Amino acid sequence: MQNDREYKRLSPEEILQKIEKMKKGRLKIYIGAAPGVGKTFHMLRDAHDHRAKGVDIIVGLIEAHGRKTTTAEVKDLEIIAKQTILYKGKELKELDVAAIIKRNPDVVIVDELAHTNVPGSKNKKRYEDIHEILEAGIHVWTAMNIQHLESVRDIVGQITGVRVNERVPDSMLREADEVEVVDVSPETLRARIQEGNVYNKDKIEQSLNNFFRRGNLVALRELSLREVADDIDLRLEKERTELGIEEPSGVHEKILVCIQYGPKAEKLIRRGARIANRLNAELYILHISSHESDPKSIEEWKQLAEQFGATFILQKARSRKVAQQMVEVCRQYKITQIIMGMSARTRWEEIWKGSIINVIMQQLQYVDVLIVSDR
Repeated sequence: MQNDREYKRLSPEEILQKIEKMKKGRLKIYIGAAPGVGKTFHMLRDAHDHRAKGVDIIVGLIEAHGRKTTTAEVKDLEIIAKQTILYKGKELKELDVAAIIKRNPDVVIVDELAHTNVPGSKNKKRYEDIHEILEAGIHVWTAMNIQHLESVRDIVGQITGVRVNERVPDSMLREADEVEVVDVSPETLRARIQEGNVYNKDKIEQSLNNFFRRGNLVALRELSLREVADDIDLRLEKERTELGIEEPSGVHEKILVCIQYGPKAEKLIRRGARIANRLNAELYILHISSHESDPKSIEEWKQLAEQFGATFILQKARSRKVAQQMVEVCRQYKITQIIMGMSARTRWEEIWKGSIINVIMQQLQYVDVLIVSDR
């Protein structure tokens, strides 16, 4: 009698991957909608609970930002001293990865996942430091705010008007073995700020009237909860795969983002990455280069595509045949959805050269096309 669920036998490569993963430390990320929701405090409180159960847990780095309640919550937890790095005549402190690996605890707390290290450090970003610690077999707890996730950069900019410079690849969220949302209502967070528990008194009014406006906090809170909900869905699918449960057959979505030279290219890539993530789809980035293409920009797009696990496709433009090239790429990679920016062509150019969208829709009748506004 055939079971309702069919199990597949793991290949030798899959078995090796599982063994390697068992050797690595486990990553837990505490994520919040905004600064001040209590991520670090919550992380420290959990640390005391675990230590009481016999877990060897230490503090590799904590950023209290002058908050007395957070500093007090460290209590008697062991703290690894930071390493000193000389930069432009100043002594600056950073996480001491080597000291943590030498100490070899069960768990280490490393705050501020999105932090950029001082020039001269071994790694450019703190999440790279965390990768080293995990590779050494040590579990890591860390924290971040939703605005630091790479794929939501444009959305956060639209919501808050703030450009976020320190960002974390979405792959870090997917790699995490556990993600915990630390959530408070917008009213509670604004009350904390008003009471001086988040920022110094001279920054309270400015904070409440800018980034921490109630509308911003509502939107950021919804964004963080939605991201984690999507992450849970992906984890369930991953668990089914690891258990050897065959997924039902069906159309596998493949998304192609077409980018031109200009400031909107990164926005399109991030939009495509978010859609691909929600649909659990393969992502492809296509740039058809011309004399306007900038090699530096192309390299940046390649790096961004790599962060999102996308395939970057670069082709040289053939005279007046850009639309046909896009059609050929779609057929070659069996694309199901195309994402494009609004055309910069004038009406006369479209009459003379032809509308790219019209060509695509005529030749690829079963491919959906999404046109993203420049606004």
